[in-house]
Amino acid sequence: MTPSALPLGDPAPADGILPAQAAVGAESRKFSLYAHIPFCAVRCGYCDFNTYTATELGGGASQDAYAATAVREVLFAARAMDASGMPARKLSTVFFGGGTPTLLPSSDLTSILGAAIEQWGLAEGAEVTTEANPDSVTKESLQELFDGGFTRVSFGMQSAVPHVLKVLDRTHNPEKVPQAVAWAREVGLKVSVDLIYGTPGESVADWETSVRTALSYEPDHISAYSLIVEDGTKLAAQIRRGQVPNIDDDDHAVKYELADGLFREAGLSWYEVSNWSRTPEDACQHNLAYWRGDDWWGIGPGSHSHMGGVRWWNVKHPTAYANRLDNGESPAAGRETLDTDTREMERIMLVSRLAEGLAIDTLSPAARKAVAGLIAQELVDPLKAFAGTLVLTLKGRLLGDAVTRALLD
Repeated sequence: MTPSALPLGDPAPADGILPAQAAVGAESRKFSLYAHIPFCAVRCGYCDFNTYTATELGGGASQDAYAATAVREVLFAARAMDASGMPARKLSTVFFGGGTPTLLPSSDLTSILGAAIEQWGLAEGAEVTTEANPDSVTKESLQELFDGGFTRVSFGMQSAVPHVLKVLDRTHNPEKVPQAVAWAREVGLKVSVDLIYGTPGESVADWETSVRTALSYEPDHISAYSLIVEDGTKLAAQIRRGQVPNIDDDDHAVKYELADGLFREAGLSWYEVSNWSRTPEDACQHNLAYWRGDDWWGIGPGSHSHMGGVRWWNVKHPTAYANRLDNGESPAAGRETLDTDTREMERIMLVSRLAEGLAIDTLSPAARKAVAGLIAQELVDPLKAFAGTLVLTLKGRLLGDAVTRALLD
């Protein structure tokens, strides 16, 4: 998913050529593609992603024209990477996010994927995922996705409780989720479901209902994210006016620990603070590429990309995005080349969220000394720390920034 606010940065060249740093060591890193589909039927009140309803857009940014525009960026990306001296690598993962990718016809999604495969190819066993709302798919559309190369679908369930979905402005009927999951399985797709906890007015019993309902579908993977109230959203305004209560960190912690226990009882293993999978192979390989610092190119308005410590992001509005590509120019709005300290901060922040942990002997002497203090505060797993890796505990999920700062001070 792509946040609506873009960071500040240096100007990005119109030809898309990357600094030499991007290619250093690239042979040892995996390469992924993210495709942002910025369309939603309704804008959810909590959402801060770069999304638009169909009536807000037109011209080259319309839903009908979007696939062709995204394909143009795929072709631009292939040329720019070649001109930048990037080594030839097949795609390890592809992820279509949004928005709601499945608002587009399946043929549009498979045409974008097909263009990417034509340029780079797919590695053996590559994971290809699309997000979907349960009410935006049919068995036929899912079959077309599978036939076109998709291997996995992630359904935005969020909650099984109607009054919670209402606060979130989610319009799907929760009764449609099991049907969508069943269709996906029947056509051969792996299935993940996304949940959100901590919605104003959601009781612990409500959350337990959602977790147990999701588990009853026997998905291969579950993501459970705490609700974050972003400035400028409808939900933030409702909280500010006192129409709904504010979120509560203690409530989040209770619900997280409840979910983790129920997921484990059902045979799903925790591999990242917000993600559980039935087997290691069912873990989301695309998100692991982000957390491990691999390379990816982000297609679409507002999408972010990263290669070898070089990060850039596209212009936010779909019309501006389409116009740049129509003119043969990079859609990038800005970029930055990360220095050594920033790359180390990101490595600690991301890898320590994984169950596999961060090798302590790769930290600086001061950071290794700080680990003892973090154990005393119960922010990291002492058993894994003594075994030579650093992993955030359940409490650390809410205090990850504090852990990172302590290690870098």
